[in-house]
Amino acid sequence: MVEEIMKNLYKLEIPLPGSPLKSINSYVLKNSKRTLIIDTGMNRTVCRETMQAGLKELGVDLSKTDFFVTHLHADHFGLVATLATDGSTVYFNEPDAERMHFSVWEEMISFAGRNGFPQDELQAALHNHPGYKYGPQKELPLTLLKDGDTLSIGDYTLRCVQTPGHTQGHMCLYEPSEKILFSGDHILIDITPNIQLWSDQENPLSAYLSSLDKVHQLDIGLTLPGHRRLITDCKTRIEELKLHHQDRADEALVIVQKAARNAYQVASQMTWDIACDNWEQFPVQQKWFATGEALAHLKYLEEKSLIQKEIRDTGTFYSV
Repeated sequence: MVEEIMKNLYKLEIPLPGSPLKSINSYVLKNSKRTLIIDTGMNRTVCRETMQAGLKELGVDLSKTDFFVTHLHADHFGLVATLATDGSTVYFNEPDAERMHFSVWEEMISFAGRNGFPQDELQAALHNHPGYKYGPQKELPLTLLKDGDTLSIGDYTLRCVQTPGHTQGHMCLYEPSEKILFSGDHILIDITPNIQLWSDQENPLSAYLSSLDKVHQLDIGLTLPGHRRLITDCKTRIEELKLHHQDRADEALVIVQKAARNAYQVASQMTWDIACDNWEQFPVQQKWFATGEALAHLKYLEEKSLIQKEIRDTGTFYSV
């Protein structure tokens, strides 16, 4: 479905079958010289066919089209290698580009195992992960952008705003004259961006909260997110997201105050908006995402010296 947002700016809704996200918003900035597509969908037939139908309706020539991808997750990045032509420029961020290699998956699996994720479910979690299943099947040259860089498409001048948190290099685009923000998965309206931790070297929740404060300073009239509805009151939504993560952190803190627990155990006792009666009924992929989010909040609490981490022979545990 093609929706006109404003002059020469369109939204394509690309389906994500089997995903709680339901679909991704891909944005098309159309110009007679060059067109820019922001985010693409997964490397799946239904995504490709829906995208191609929308671009055909808009009369977009892919040989004169460039791409900007907000971050490395497959629902945003997966299809770009299929759509890009020899004449396309694919804009991306450097931190996420550095993580695009297979060994990252093995590192994540190892880290999850040390934090309590059951060994007999690890391979199922990997092979059911959308990033593993539906990422691009070939490498392509990337043009790396940094915070403050600009892209000009017709009447639009887009400024890169680095917003780490959802991923290490997540990047939004801000158009100051129109007061619009392409927010990717940094700010969503009726769901909260998943903030996960899969490395001892990161503190993604702290980075995410700082990125929210950074965007709060911008004069934004309309936010164009990667999923669900458009956002007309960005500042209020930012405050809601900050409160959500504070509540999440408080919940994790209460859990480890009772007894030392690993991240998988903490996740099993946290509150999740999933249609299951208990943790055992969670699909393995939802257990993976929940554990990653629990880890992000535990790391945040640890860095604030509210809890402590203990490395045991049986894995990593958290307590007060």
